[in-house]
Amino acid sequence: MGFNISLSGINAANADLNVTANNIANVNTTGFKESRAEFADLFSATSYGLSKNAVGSGVRLTNVAQQFSQGNNEQTGRSLDMAISGEGFFTMNMNGARVYSRAGNFQTDQAGYVTNPQGARLQVFAPNADGTGFDAGRLTDLQLLTTDSAPKQTGKVNVAFTLPANAKQPTVTPFDPTDSNSYSESTGGVTVYDSLGVSHTQTSYFVKTGGVNEWQVYNYVDGQAVGAPTTMAFNNAGALTNPANGQIVMDPFTPSTGAGTLAMTLDVTGSTQYGEKFALRNTQQDGYAAGKLNEITVSEEGVVYARYTNGDDKPLGQVALTTFNNSQGLEAKGNNLWVETFSSGTPRTGAPDSSNLGKVQAGSLESSTVDLTEQLVNMITAQRNFQANSQMVSTMDQITQTIINIR
Repeated sequence: MGFNISLSGINAANADLNVTANNIANVNTTGFKESRAEFADLFSATSYGLSKNAVGSGVRLTNVAQQFSQGNNEQTGRSLDMAISGEGFFTMNMNGARVYSRAGNFQTDQAGYVTNPQGARLQVFAPNADGTGFDAGRLTDLQLLTTDSAPKQTGKVNVAFTLPANAKQPTVTPFDPTDSNSYSESTGGVTVYDSLGVSHTQTSYFVKTGGVNEWQVYNYVDGQAVGAPTTMAFNNAGALTNPANGQIVMDPFTPSTGAGTLAMTLDVTGSTQYGEKFALRNTQQDGYAAGKLNEITVSEEGVVYARYTNGDDKPLGQVALTTFNNSQGLEAKGNNLWVETFSSGTPRTGAPDSSNLGKVQAGSLESSTVDLTEQLVNMITAQRNFQANSQMVSTMDQITQTIINIR
């Protein structure tokens, strides 16, 4: 009996050493979660149950429990490195099977898909067709775009300015954009873009009229007039009164580049007439030229953006995170991957920073949760347990020999 009890203790101590050795071996493994050996005592029972003086039958290993605590997120500066701060797992597709991981050391394959080193593809929520939000009911493989960003034609030019209240009528008439004496002020030229991404210059000229607080605005594109002059008026407090909505619609301009007709609106909302000097406070337009892919960025909400040299940001998808009622019930498959089991419960997939899911930290990796000092202490403890049980076997052997030698 004693031999079997001691042997079970040796086996338990050996299992404890194996778990500790595995933890130490993975001290630098990205996203690794340390394990803990759990044991239970044994009793030999008969059909009549246990007697009061029954002695235990040893120990057995009941579980190797993974400890899903948060590891330290360490900065790497690499755009495709991601770490989860909080609950959840990266959702991945491995040859058609759904797998999960805390290791965010991603890379791209030859087709541009974002994968882990073993080729499992990162899953994201696809962008909606209208460009607003993401389809939370559909997961897809994240693929990085390598094409240029298409140009966007300018539709609105926003100009905010302050006209001088003491301005005089120009000395030269009629208005001539080539003669600065025929107008009072100008915007100096705003770069706008046609449908092919070719730039043009839009300029607004302001001519003080003989009316009180009244101006004429002449709009030109590449030196060509785009509509008749528009009257602007201000009240005695300097606020814009005409046009009432601040919108001046220009006539269509046909570029010589073969692009489509350029139809634009000049928005002068917020413009005023104050003081003695002209001030151009703001100029903006909503078009841009074609652009090259500049970088890939990921927000805390897991939105993956392709950023282009023309300033365009295109969302490629939102990283999908998954959590379980019982994470310790997941089955480890190696290569930092887990799969669901009956014990883990049904997976719940959602967007980062929603419900009880954590945030995505881009340019970082989650380090192993193994505390090396703690594991070395565990190693010493398991070693002493092994030695003590081995000594018990030796003692039982001596007792047995003594009994055999009795005459």
